[in-house]
Amino acid sequence: MAKPFSSPVADPVADLVRLLDLETLDQDLYRGSQPPSARSRVYGGQVAAQALVAGVRSVGEGFVPHSFHSYFLLPGDYSLPIIYNVQRLRDGRSFLTRRVTALQHGRPIYHQTINFQRPEEGFDHQERMPQVPGPAEGVDLMQLMRAGGNEEAEELGKEWAAIEVSWIGSSGHGLPEDPDHPSRARMWIRIRDGLPDDPMVHLAAFTYASDISLLGASLAAHRVTPATVKMASLDHTVWFQRPLRTDRWWLYDQWSPTAFGGRGLAFGNVFSEDGTLVATAAQEGMIRSRRD
Repeated sequence: MAKPFSSPVADPVADLVRLLDLETLDQDLYRGSQPPSARSRVYGGQVAAQALVAGVRSVGEGFVPHSFHSYFLLPGDYSLPIIYNVQRLRDGRSFLTRRVTALQHGRPIYHQTINFQRPEEGFDHQERMPQVPGPAEGVDLMQLMRAGGNEEAEELGKEWAAIEVSWIGSSGHGLPEDPDHPSRARMWIRIRDGLPDDPMVHLAAFTYASDISLLGASLAAHRVTPATVKMASLDHTVWFQRPLRTDRWWLYDQWSPTAFGGRGLAFGNVFSEDGTLVATAAQEGMIRSRRD
C-alpha cells in the first residue's frame, strides 16, 4: 500500500516527482501516495496533477493532453492514499478523451475529464505578454503569506518546497489601476532544478503548481488577505497551448472578471520568459468572509 513518504535527504523536487509517479493496481486503476502534512484537506493541485498522470498512463504514444476540466467534490484526506479510476470515453484518430475519478473512503472526491490530441500544424496567434518586472524583482510568496497571517503558511511552505514563487503585485498592491480589470494578480513561478526531461512530468508539475493563488485573484479588488477569507476550489480547468518547461520561470498573469454570491471566478494566462503563451487556467471557488 502506498504510504506518506519522506525523503532521507531533503530534496523537495525528488519528493514531488515521487508524488506524481502513481502505483499501477490494474488496467486503468492507480494509487497515489500522500506527502506528510498537518493540513486538514489535501491540496487541490496535487489531486489534479495525479489525476492527469493517471489519464496519461491510459494513452499510447503520439498523443498529448491539450486540456482538462475538473470538479472538486469532497475534501481529500491526507491519512490514506487516493485511488484513481480511468474511463476511456473516446479513442479517435486525432483526439482522445479520458475521465478520471479520484476516490477515498469509497466515495468520489474529484472528477477530471482530459482531452488528448495528436500534435499537428495549424493557425498560430497569441496575446502579448504584459510588461512586468522580472522574477528577481518580486517578493517570495511564502513570506507574504506569513506576513498576512495565513494560518496554513508554514505547512504550505513545506508542501510547496519544490516551487519558487516570486510575487509581482496585485490590484491595489503594486499593479497599476485598471478599471476594465479591477481584480488582478501577477507572479513568476518555477519548479526548482531536478525535474526529468519527460514532457508529461512537466505537464503534471505545472498542473500541481497551477492551483497556487489562482482563486486569490478574485480577492484582489476587495483589499482583504486570504487569512480573513474562507476559500475552497470548486472546479479547475487548464488548456495546454504550447510545450512548456516548468523548471524555468513562467509568468502567471491572473485576473478575476467577477465575484458574486459567495463565489469568485478567476483566469490566468501563463507565459514563458520569452513571452510565449503556453497555457491558460480557470477556476471558480467559494470565497466567504470568516465569521467568529
